[in-house]
Amino acid sequence: MLDDLITPHVLYELAGATAFQRGEAYFSEGAVDHLIADDDSITARVKGTETYRIELSDDDGELDYECDCPRAADGYFCKHCVAVGLAWLTRQSRAADAQPGDDPWQRIRAHLSAQPTSTLVDMLLNLARNDENLYQNLLLKTQEGSERVAALRARIERATSLRPGRDWTSADDYRDGIESLVEALNELLEPETAEALIGLCEDAMERVETLIEQVDGESELDDLVEELCDLHREACEMAALDPADLARRLFDLEMDLPFQLCRLDVLAYQDLLGESGMCAYREQAEAAWAKSRPGDHRLATIMRNLARLTGDVDALLAVEARDLTSAWRFLVIATILTEAGRADEALEWAERGQRAFPKQPDWRLRDFLVEAYLSRGRHDEAMALAWERFAERPGFEQYKQLHAVATRIGNWPALREKAMARIEAEAQRYGRMIQNKHLDHSLRIEIALWEEQLDTAWEYIHQGACDRRLLLALAGKLEQGRAEDAITLYQRVIPPLIEETNNHAYAEAAALLRRVGVLMRGRGQAPDFVDYLINLRGRYKAKRNFIKLLSDVA
Repeated sequence: MLDDLITPHVLYELAGATAFQRGEAYFSEGAVDHLIADDDSITARVKGTETYRIELSDDDGELDYECDCPRAADGYFCKHCVAVGLAWLTRQSRAADAQPGDDPWQRIRAHLSAQPTSTLVDMLLNLARNDENLYQNLLLKTQEGSERVAALRARIERATSLRPGRDWTSADDYRDGIESLVEALNELLEPETAEALIGLCEDAMERVETLIEQVDGESELDDLVEELCDLHREACEMAALDPADLARRLFDLEMDLPFQLCRLDVLAYQDLLGESGMCAYREQAEAAWAKSRPGDHRLATIMRNLARLTGDVDALLAVEARDLTSAWRFLVIATILTEAGRADEALEWAERGQRAFPKQPDWRLRDFLVEAYLSRGRHDEAMALAWERFAERPGFEQYKQLHAVATRIGNWPALREKAMARIEAEAQRYGRMIQNKHLDHSLRIEIALWEEQLDTAWEYIHQGACDRRLLLALAGKLEQGRAEDAITLYQRVIPPLIEETNNHAYAEAAALLRRVGVLMRGRGQAPDFVDYLINLRGRYKAKRNFIKLLSDVA
């Protein structure tokens, strides 16, 4: 039971004075959240310079601990574990004060219901003094009209302004303030305030997108950006804006928002714009388009959307043909024509793109041409492009494409020999470039595994360096018929994994050790497996988290 294992004294003894004090500080600052506990384990998150996940558990009467911070990976009881232990003790203390069978919330409700209004007001004011978001929400309810709008505009600025004096900041640091702001904006979704809300939403969108450009972990705010988009659309619908005015606002927003994360395009608002609004929007877009230069990606997106709304393929092609600055742009046009059933025109555009950029080819365009040539029986041209792509940068995907094309044509055996010579030459060239006598045979091994040539893969694995995942893939294939060789490969991978010194690598190493144990026991080598584990325990005894996993393997 955790009640017997977690006490302030135990936490202090495990962590030491410095880590305990830092853990206390984290707990006092409210850095612990998502705390979930049962009789045998506690999980939680602690927000520091990064967010760490912690688990404290009962391991046969001993307090076990896991944290994904570097300190814990080295086997120490870290400050994050201390913070979670203190948070859990505080929760236990509060739960102990409740009567058995009582719902604490119901007791609190009953207590508050019996208090005079003045007492409740004082309590709420005291809370608001220490909670900026609560204070702002209460203040908002006292404001009306232009004062309320001005207050919200100032609040938008505060919630989205960078914190001074910090070299690094996360989007998560701003989440609570922006979430509270969105809740406050929702209160203006009423007919008499909807139009003012539209402007506030637009201000908030621009500020949030600008903030996202300057912080890490921007995905933490994705759902709030989505809520702002939905609120803006609902406010536009409720305010019943003049369609031409709505068209102007949407166009300006699409052109001005930093990242265009907010869904404000004409496709999402066409039912609100109606025929007259769509006409006004199109006129504004076409006027801007006429003055623009190739490379205006935002305006091009707007014109694409308008073309798709009408289903006008030629209008869409005209938009795409405005920017022919790369081979890929030709492929875009060829794809549109293919989907429209205009295959011959598609091929013409693809060939134009290939000719226009001979020194800057795009492999996607070449793949398109290979397929087009094969479908027309132009095998020599298809083969030449497939080989060109492979020879330019020999790789596994290029090899598979070469195989697919040559197999369809019927000349794979001869071409395979040529491809292998090219791969060997590239490996030698790279080895000379980095002055390494031990060549990297990863590509040759990956191909051998794909072609089920296990002897070839085994031979190359012992001739030089290769990717770890290939060692494991070959070991897996050798388990059935060549268990001893599989064991050798697993034992080659396990030490480098342990030396990475992180919990994920330790778990992977432990999983491989279990497979080694199964194979060695199956070969009657159970004592040898025990000796192997003893050797690992002595070699890596300082890596406490790994040693705990090693005990489970045994």
